Amino acid sequence: MTTLQTIHVLAGLVVLAEALNKLERTAPCKPGLAPRARLVAWLKAIAWALLALGGAGALVAPWLRPTPPTLADVCVIAGFTFLIIRTRFKEG
Repeated sequence: MTTLQTIHVLAGLVVLAEALNKLERTAPCKPGLAPRARLVAWLKAIAWALLALGGAGALVAPWLRPTPPTLADVCVIAGFTFLIIRTRFKEG
């Protein structure tokens, strides 16, 4: 595995774990939400679901895609990873 592939897979693992964590806490169907709050919750759920798919894709890419990830692929997922880590440090 190349360095880019390793970074891609590790970043995918972080993004997938955080996305699943956030999806578990998102409740767009919660009773009593105002229409705007419901829309925001749905948009958040969709965004985290897409990030979870992207993270899972990064994890399985070495087996499904014979070519290594591009620098753009790695930069995008690594950027999300750094934002997640930054947020975690900020919370703690």
